Amino acid sequence: MGSKLTKRAEDYSKWYNELVVKADLAENSGVRGMMVIKPYGYAIWEKMQAELDRMFKETGHENAYFPLLIPKSYFSREASHVDGFAKECAVVTHYRLKNDEDGKGIVVDEKAKLEEELIIRPTSETIIWDSYRKWIQSYRDLPLLINQWANVMRWEMRTRLFLRTAEFLWQEGHTAHATREEALEEAEKMQEVYAEFAEKFMAMPVIKGTKTESERFAGALETYTIEAIMQDGKALQAGTSHFLGQNFAKAFDVKFTTREGKQDYVWATSWGVSTRLMGALVMSHSDDHGLVLPPRLAPIQLVVVPIYKSEEQLQRIDERVQELIKPLREMGVTVKYDNRTTHKPGWKFAEYELKGVPLRLGLGPRDLENGTAELARRDTLEKQVISQDDLVIKVKELLDEIQENLFKKAISYRDSMITEVDTFEEFKEVLETKGGFVSAHWDGTGETEEEIKTKTKATIRCIPLNAAEKEGKCVLTGRPSSRRVIFAKAY
Repeated sequence: MGSKLTKRAEDYSKWYNELVVKADLAENSGVRGMMVIKPYGYAIWEKMQAELDRMFKETGHENAYFPLLIPKSYFSREASHVDGFAKECAVVTHYRLKNDEDGKGIVVDEKAKLEEELIIRPTSETIIWDSYRKWIQSYRDLPLLINQWANVMRWEMRTRLFLRTAEFLWQEGHTAHATREEALEEAEKMQEVYAEFAEKFMAMPVIKGTKTESERFAGALETYTIEAIMQDGKALQAGTSHFLGQNFAKAFDVKFTTREGKQDYVWATSWGVSTRLMGALVMSHSDDHGLVLPPRLAPIQLVVVPIYKSEEQLQRIDERVQELIKPLREMGVTVKYDNRTTHKPGWKFAEYELKGVPLRLGLGPRDLENGTAELARRDTLEKQVISQDDLVIKVKELLDEIQENLFKKAISYRDSMITEVDTFEEFKEVLETKGGFVSAHWDGTGETEEEIKTKTKATIRCIPLNAAEKEGKCVLTGRPSSRRVIFAKAY
C-alpha cells in the first residue's frame, strides 16, 4: 500500500492531502484547480446524493436541469448578486477555434466572437428565475419547489481537493412561494434537512444558525447555515439555505395573481450542499491509519478476505463465503468479497483499513473447521472471533453500533471544542492554543466583525438559533451585546 500517512499531529494539512489521494478518492487533474473524482470517491458522493435526493423528494421537491452557460446580462439584473460573484466567474467569449496559420496548433477564431459573453454558472439563480417568469402566472402555480444536481465553476486561487476547487459538484434548490412566511419556512426547513443528513448519515454534529450580513449569500436577506468542527479545530460550513425575499422575482419580473386577484412578486429561497461534504467526511472521523467511514455512507460496509495457502483451500472458502454473504446482501448490506490472488491477505487488510471500510471479515481453513470467522471493526480497530451462524445478526448490530459510536465520538469532540470567552485576550489565546468554536459577545457591527477577522483570522461562523438572549459586552469593543455568537478559523 506504499508509504504510511503523515500523522495528523505532525501536519494536518499534509495528512488530509495524502489521505484523499492514497485512499483513491480523488486526484488533481490536468486543469489547474480542478479535480478528478475517482470511482471510490464518487461512490461515496453517490450515497450522499441518494440520501439527500430522497429527503428532498420527501419534502415535496422535484429535480430539473438548467443550462451551464448564462448570458452575462442576466447577472447585472440583481446588483448584490453580481457583486458577490463577479470576481469568480469564468467567461466564454468565442464559439470557435481554427488552425493556426503558422501551423503551430489551434487558436481562437477572432471572427467567432459572441455578441454577448456567456458565464459558466457559479450558481444558477439568474438562469432559473428567467425560466420561472414563464412558469408562474397564478397562486395555483405556487409553491414551485425545484432542485438540480449540477456542476458549477468559481475561480479559486488556492485549491484543495474537495474543500475548495474551481469546479465542484453540488445540488442547488430554488423555490418560489406566494408569501414571505412560506419562503422563510422553506429556508428553515432545508436547513433542518441538511442538519439531519449531516448528523444521521455523516455522523457529523453541526451547529445551526444564521449568518451575519457580511457573510450572507450574495442577494439573500437571510442565510441559514450548518457549521461543523474538524479535527484540527477549524470550522467548516457544511450547508446553507437562503431566504432571498423578492429580490430575484423583481429582477426577473416574476409576478403572480394572488387569490384576491392582485399582482404580486413571488418570494424565493435557494439552498445547496456540495462535494465539500466529502472533505468534511474525511476530516470528521479519519485517523492516522486512513479513512474512517460511517456505515450509512460507506460504499463497502463489509469486506470479506479469504486466508489460504492452497488453491483447494481458496475454493472451499469461496463456496462458504457465497453462502454467508447472500443473506447479508438480501438485507441491504453492501459486501465485497476480495478473492484476488494477486495480493496477500495482509496487503488487503491494510488497503481496506486505509479506505475506511467499517467491517472486515477474515475467513481461513481453521474457521471452516470450527464454524468461526474473525470480524474487525474500523472505528476502534478491535477484532473478535464470532460464530458463522451469528454473522448476519452480528454484522447488522456492529454497523449500527459503529454509526452511533462515530457520532458520539464526534459530538463529544465538538462539545469539548466550544469555549466561552469574555475578553479579547482570552479570545486570542483560545484561537492560538486550542482552536475550535469560540463563543463570545459581539456588538453587532460590521466594523467590529471585520476588525476581529483582520486581527485573528477568525470569522463569525453563525449566530446560533438556540442562543439565549443574555446581556454582555462585546469581546473587542466592550459595547453592549444581547447574545453570544460563534467565531472560528475556518476552511
